[in-house]
Amino acid sequence: MAPITLYTTLLCPYCNMAKALLKQKGVTEITEIRIDEDPAEREAMMARTGQRTVPQIYIGDTHVGGFTDLRALDQAGKLDALLAGE
Repeated sequence: MAPITLYTTLLCPYCNMAKALLKQKGVTEITEIRIDEDPAEREAMMARTGQRTVPQIYIGDTHVGGFTDLRALDQAGKLDALLAGE
């Protein structure tokens, strides 16, 4: 399974929904980076993604985007292959 990196904050409902969807897909390990605890991580996320909002989701080296993008990938039938590293 491809490694998952999730930029989050503590009080982010979309972050929780993203984690729940990934768990439903069998993901057991997520590298969660809390940008509300470390301003340097927020800056790094914005530099890496070009986005200011959370969650920002990476599956392997692929920037998926936020929860809406993750859900759209799943609904299009493309998330499983990405998670498998295909």
